Amino acid sequence: MDEHLIPLEELYQRFETNPDMGHTTHKAAEILERDGLNQLTPPKTTPEWIKFGKQLFGGFALLLWIGALLCFLAFSIESITTEEPAGDNLYLGVVLSVVVIVTGCFSYYQESKSSRIMESFKNMVPQYAIVMRDGQSLEIRAEHLVLGDIVSVKFGDRIPADLRVISAHSFKVDNSSLTGEAEAQARNGESTHDNPLETRNLAFFSTNAVEGTAQGIVVKTGDDTVMGRIANLASGLEGGQTPIAKEISHFIHLITGVAIFLGVSFFIVAFIVGYFWLNAVVFLIGIIVANVPEGLLATVTVCLTLTAQRMASKNCLVKNLEAVETLGSTSTICSDKTGTLTQNRMTVAHLWFDNQIFEADTTDDQNAGEYDKNSPSWTSLTNVAMLCNRAEFKGCQEKTSVLKRECNGDASESAFLKFTELAVGNVDQIRKANHKVCEIPFNSTNKYQVSIHETADKNDQCYLLVMKGAPERIFERCSTIQIGNKDYPIDEELKDAFNEAYLQLGGLGERVFGFCDYMLPLDQYPVGYQFSGDDENFPLTNLRFVGLMSMIDPPRASVPDAVAKCRSAGIKVLSYRH
Repeated sequence: MDEHLIPLEELYQRFETNPDMGHTTHKAAEILERDGLNQLTPPKTTPEWIKFGKQLFGGFALLLWIGALLCFLAFSIESITTEEPAGDNLYLGVVLSVVVIVTGCFSYYQESKSSRIMESFKNMVPQYAIVMRDGQSLEIRAEHLVLGDIVSVKFGDRIPADLRVISAHSFKVDNSSLTGEAEAQARNGESTHDNPLETRNLAFFSTNAVEGTAQGIVVKTGDDTVMGRIANLASGLEGGQTPIAKEISHFIHLITGVAIFLGVSFFIVAFIVGYFWLNAVVFLIGIIVANVPEGLLATVTVCLTLTAQRMASKNCLVKNLEAVETLGSTSTICSDKTGTLTQNRMTVAHLWFDNQIFEADTTDDQNAGEYDKNSPSWTSLTNVAMLCNRAEFKGCQEKTSVLKRECNGDASESAFLKFTELAVGNVDQIRKANHKVCEIPFNSTNKYQVSIHETADKNDQCYLLVMKGAPERIFERCSTIQIGNKDYPIDEELKDAFNEAYLQLGGLGERVFGFCDYMLPLDQYPVGYQFSGDDENFPLTNLRFVGLMSMIDPPRASVPDAVAKCRSAGIKVLSYRH
C-alpha cells in the first residue's frame, strides 16, 4: 500500500479523477461495475434447508431415527411371521419419529428467530456519504462509493472507506477499533510514516470522526480496506465443535457400540438356544432400541431453550442453542483490566526517584509523605508529570476536593494531574508559565509522549524537552539519571536498580510510567526555533532519566464477587498488563 506516500497529483492520475470535479456519473458507474459495492463481503451462510436438515438428522437425532427405523423393521417382520402382531414396535417408532421432528422444528425455530434479529440490526441505520460527482456535492449510500471519489467528512461521521486526506481542519479520528489507541488521532494532508496505520494522512473505513472536518480521496473500498482485510482474516477461521456437540458425539458412539454389542450377543445366544432366525432378529432389534435414550434429545433441547430465554431476559441474545452450554464449559476467562475490571479511575500509588521507592501521598493535607519534597529529583519528576500531560480539570470545581474532581483527558494523565495538584499545587499556573511550543502525542508504535516548553526562568532562555511513556522505552533513550542534585551516567548498576524497581512496582499489579527531560542547548535551538513534531527536528536520545510513577486502579464494586463466583465454578480469571 503506497497511496499515503505518493504525491497527490500522481494519486489523481492513478484513479483518473479530478480533485475539484470528482468522477463523472458515468465513470463512477463503470468503476462500481468493475469493483463492486463498497461493503464487506459477508461470510458464507448455510442455506436454511441445510440448517433444518441438521436439526432433524444431525448428532443424536440420527440415532433416534435409526431406532425408529429399527422399530418399523421389527414391526414389519412380526407382521410377516404372525397373524396378529403386537403394536408396541409400531407405537415406539411413531413416538421416536414425533420426538425427533418436534424437537428439531423447535430448535430450528429458536435459532432462526435469533438469526433474524441479528440480521435486522445490519440495515437499521444505512450509512451515507457526501461525495463530489460532476462538480456537485451529492449525498449517496456509502456502499456506492468508488476508488477516486472525493469525499467530505465532518465530526460525528463514520469514515465510509479508506481515505487519503487532501485537506483537513482540526480533524481527528477514533482509531481504537484498529490500533487500540484510546485517544483521538489528528489527521492532515502530510505523510508522516511509512506504516499506513501510523501515518497522519490516512483515515480508515469504519473508524469515527470525532472532531473537525476533512476532504479526502477514496483509495480502498470494501474488502480491500484495512478493516476488510482484518474481517477476512477473522472469517477465515474454522469453527470447531462446541463442547456439548463433542460430548453428544462421544455418547452416541458409546451407546451405539454398547447397543450393537448387546444386541448381537443376545442374537447369537437366541440362535444357539433354538429361536427361529426371524424371532432372533426381532430380539436383536428390541435390544438395540432399548438402549437408545429416547427422551434425552427433548430434555437437552428444553434445558438449553430455557437457559437461552433466561439469558434473553438479561439482554443477552443466544444465536445458537449449543452456545449456552459452551458458556457453562468455560475454564478460563482472559479479561482486559483497565475500565473492564477496574473503575478506570487511576491513582498514583508509588514513586521511584533518588534510587528509592516511595509510597505516594494522596492525602489532602499532604502530611503522609515519606519523601523529601526539597529534593531536586522530586522537582524534576513532578515538573515532567505536570508539563508532559494533556489532562485538564473541568470548570467550576474549585470547592471540590482534588481527588474527586472530574477531568478532561486520559485516565492515566488525570491521575498525574491530581497527584501533582495535591503535591505541588497551581498546575495550571505552572503550565502557563512554561508555554508549550511543540508536542508528539502518544502512539502505539513509539509508546512515549514528548512536549517542548519555554521555561519559567526569564534568565534562562533554553527550551525544556519532557517525555513520559513505557519505562523501558524511556530508559533506553536516556544516557544519564538524576540522583539528588547530580546527574550520573547510566551504568550496569543503575540499570539493575531501574529493572528491580520496575519489576517490583509491576509485580504489585500497578501501571508504571517512566519520566525524563533534557535542556536543549541554546546555541542549537535559539529563541523562536521552529520545532516540528512531524520532522522531529530535536533530540530524542541521550536524555536525562528522572524517575518512575506507578498507579493503581481500584476494582469495580461488582468485580470481587463476580471473580469469586467464577473461581467457585472452577474458572480461572486472567488479566495482564505489560
